[in-house]
Amino acid sequence: MAATTRLLFVRHGETLANRDFRYIGTRDDALSEHGLLQARQLAQTLAILPVAAVYSSPLQRARQTALPIAEQHQLSVQTIDDLREGNFGTWEGLSRAEVMARSPQDEQQLLAWEQDPTQSPPQGESFGLVQQRVCSAIMQLVQRHPGQTLVLVSHVGPIKVFLCHALDAPLTSLSRFFLDPATISVVDWKNSPLVRLVNSHTHPGWEQARWLQFATI
Repeated sequence: MAATTRLLFVRHGETLANRDFRYIGTRDDALSEHGLLQARQLAQTLAILPVAAVYSSPLQRARQTALPIAEQHQLSVQTIDDLREGNFGTWEGLSRAEVMARSPQDEQQLLAWEQDPTQSPPQGESFGLVQQRVCSAIMQLVQRHPGQTLVLVSHVGPIKVFLCHALDAPLTSLSRFFLDPATISVVDWKNSPLVRLVNSHTHPGWEQARWLQFATI
């Protein structure tokens, strides 16, 4: 019988651009002061779990979130490039409203990108391509860590496309759920994925939750 690998997906803490809902993509923004606090709170929350490894996107907002989690477990942060955020091309740094106001061509391309996962921002990356690289990287980790608990610190795009994969949901579902900064989503992987938790801010007493016991149903 295959062993269950627990994947704890952590969206990085808040950046200043997150407050304005900007497409920051591959731009290397640091955490805000509140984001640094969130990272410390996440480390405390995850302290009760038997974390075997902490992996992170190379972008500093993810690495800054991952570091206190790793330190809590006396681990180092291991960087995986494929956990980085999607590339928003020429839209990076802009809000949706600013892209829409930029030109009729940008408006048309944005609407197409939101509806079709094969479309991409100008000089950017489609959600379909993001899903391919993210799923490939995570499946390698599942094979490398059978029966272990992993923390994967990434971004809203990569986590959402993997959750779509785990739920066997089309990528057109991306706009139907939201992940806040510094939240936790949990997927158990045995022979197939089982989504345990999505967008959790955690709360006192969550260590009593049934999913923490590696329940099979």
